[in-house]
Amino acid sequence: MLDIARYEAEKRSKGTAALTVGIALLSLAFVAFFPSLDGADVDIDAMLEAYPPAVQEAFGIATLSTIEGFLAVEIYQFVWLLLLGLYFAYSAGGLIASDVERDRMDLILSLPVSRSRVLGEKFLSLLVPILALNIVVPLVVFFGVLAIGQSISPLDLAMVHLLSIPYLLACGAIGLVLSVLLSRADVAKRIAIALVFVLFLIESVSASAEGFEWIGYASPTYYYDPTAILVEGSYDLTGATVLLGAICVLVLVGRFRFTRTDIGA
Repeated sequence: MLDIARYEAEKRSKGTAALTVGIALLSLAFVAFFPSLDGADVDIDAMLEAYPPAVQEAFGIATLSTIEGFLAVEIYQFVWLLLLGLYFAYSAGGLIASDVERDRMDLILSLPVSRSRVLGEKFLSLLVPILALNIVVPLVVFFGVLAIGQSISPLDLAMVHLLSIPYLLACGAIGLVLSVLLSRADVAKRIAIALVFVLFLIESVSASAEGFEWIGYASPTYYYDPTAILVEGSYDLTGATVLLGAICVLVLVGRFRFTRTDIGA
């Protein structure tokens, strides 16, 4: 069982290690920078009030004067929400299309495995880098914060990572559907990145546009707010449930399409 998922995970093991180490070091650099910002004789929060509401909403800017607010903006809103969301959408865009484009899918399907299993296990392989990031990085951040003489709630830090798992999988599910719909991997990957980024922008702009907040409901970013978790200690469990439901729907759509696609066409 899960032979395909294990094989896919092994293929991306080096990339997973490099990504995890890179994000951990970047996070540590941000943590190390905070004391210089905290000691500056400038009212950072007063300066932030001059930013347009759309910018404040897009990057979840609540405060930079606390370690929680600083990390929420610099690591979780920018790196986790945007960059990693784009990365997993891009990665998933090649899960099926890459094998179809390179004529490897026929070989895979010649084995005693169903198309549903192939698609499901390839998607599950995304959990390997997602879990690696969400296990290693919070430990680095927590001990880094302690090392600079600050403190952060371990529960809030754990929750910001735990609730990011449905969000990142949802971004991956968008890429998966495109990987099934399109036979060219590069096209699927690029459209996945563009779509997730556009959804991010739509949610950011609609949140500050009175009467149009409902437009942002279509974006995964609407259901995961790192700033609310770290700064306010507010956990949107309903949002996580919605994301899990959306993942199931997208995977089922991808399965429906994949099981009815002529690979040789």
